[in-house]
Amino acid sequence: MSDLILFWHRRDLRISDHTGLAAARKKTPKIVGVFCLDPQILQGDDIAPARVKYMIGCLQSLQERYRQAGSQLLILQHDPVVAIPQLAVALNAKAVFWNWDVEPYSQIRDLAVIDVLKTAGIEFLNYNWDQLLHSPTEIFSGGKTPYTIYTPFWKNWYSKPKSQPVKTLENLQNLTAEEQEIAEKSGTINLPSAEDLGFIWNRELIINPGELAAQEKLENFTHYPINEYQQQRNLPAIEGTSQLSAALKFGVIGIRTIWQSTIEALANSNSEEVNASIQTWQKELAWREFYQHAMYHFPTLANGAYRDNFKTFPWRNNETYFQAWCEGKTGYPIIDAAMRQLNETGWMHNRCRMIVASFLTKDLIINPQWGEKYFMQKLIDGDLSANNGGWQWSASSGMDPQPLRIFNPASQTQKFDAEAAYVRQWIPELRSLDTAYVVTGKIPPLEYHRVNYPKPIVDHQKQQALFKQIYQQQKAFT
Repeated sequence: MSDLILFWHRRDLRISDHTGLAAARKKTPKIVGVFCLDPQILQGDDIAPARVKYMIGCLQSLQERYRQAGSQLLILQHDPVVAIPQLAVALNAKAVFWNWDVEPYSQIRDLAVIDVLKTAGIEFLNYNWDQLLHSPTEIFSGGKTPYTIYTPFWKNWYSKPKSQPVKTLENLQNLTAEEQEIAEKSGTINLPSAEDLGFIWNRELIINPGELAAQEKLENFTHYPINEYQQQRNLPAIEGTSQLSAALKFGVIGIRTIWQSTIEALANSNSEEVNASIQTWQKELAWREFYQHAMYHFPTLANGAYRDNFKTFPWRNNETYFQAWCEGKTGYPIIDAAMRQLNETGWMHNRCRMIVASFLTKDLIINPQWGEKYFMQKLIDGDLSANNGGWQWSASSGMDPQPLRIFNPASQTQKFDAEAAYVRQWIPELRSLDTAYVVTGKIPPLEYHRVNYPKPIVDHQKQQALFKQIYQQQKAFT
């Protein structure tokens, strides 16, 4: 058996601040990366072309990073339960290392891989929770149960010491020519394009893929925008957020690196206002981990509501309404602007994600799983835990102590897009209208025809009352 360790990458497409790679490097410098294009995932009906194109770009970057470190990243396209052990056996590998994940499918798949590796007598290591600052097995309530409410989770999570970033790997050893030939015969392929895989995204990606691009985005954000994050994070017309969600989804930047950047920002802060903005962003990082912990402890979240009274909720599920929502043709400017941004760029501002999700579930009374799936079909940063958690929060079906939070599209626009800059950016037909018309949504009848914009498909006040009525009836029977 050789000293070779195969490192199986999944949502950790980088070589810096990487706990699993660091653990492998302590055993041997002969580390070769491998990524498996999993048909079980790629053939699903919730895969966004923009996300696949971003992932391929990240893999290209990772291949270059491995080359610079002296090794390489191999590519497989097959069932990983078969392909990973098969490659390890063919190369006479000492071990296969990877980082653990919280998602239900990932855990089932990984256990199956472990069984095959055990049978083959190959060592494995998969205990690292590299994408999290604290593992789901570390944060519990006083009663030793998983948290289901964010605030106490945050307090416990924040009080725990955080690990420092891990040193970047260097001076790795590659396969020999003979081993390279064996790898090729064992199913390794050249990295395909997104188009080769059947995913067409003809527009430019709004977020550059790869490890170095993510590091640059973090540096730019923590240089100044983080100082005003608390005020600007809710304004969709400006770039007031980090836009690191896609990088975190695919792990092209380490979470320890990100957390360390917030500590350094706090050290350089000169006001309580700036401190508050930085901590607000830290709380967003904790929300991400809260949702991942929830998915780990309550895997049925992936398939439905957490709250009992929403498990059999009588959603109206009007397909005509849903199609209007998807296309950005509801007659509610802030809703339509957000949906058009999603459709055209593969990304949507977080405040708008909450607004459109509330509208779909509370105004149109459509099952949140419809919206959750549509988001995953479009988002460049689509992540099961975060997307599911956000939708359940908005639908009031999840871990939320305020079950009847309902957003008014007009008041949300008045508060967060008061000059209608965001709406006008994404709905050009409304650019000639008075700001008051656009912001309130109270467009005169003659103007609808002139600008060719649809009238509201529902009345917010009536739908809000209807939803509350249905909710109270459902609550009485559960």
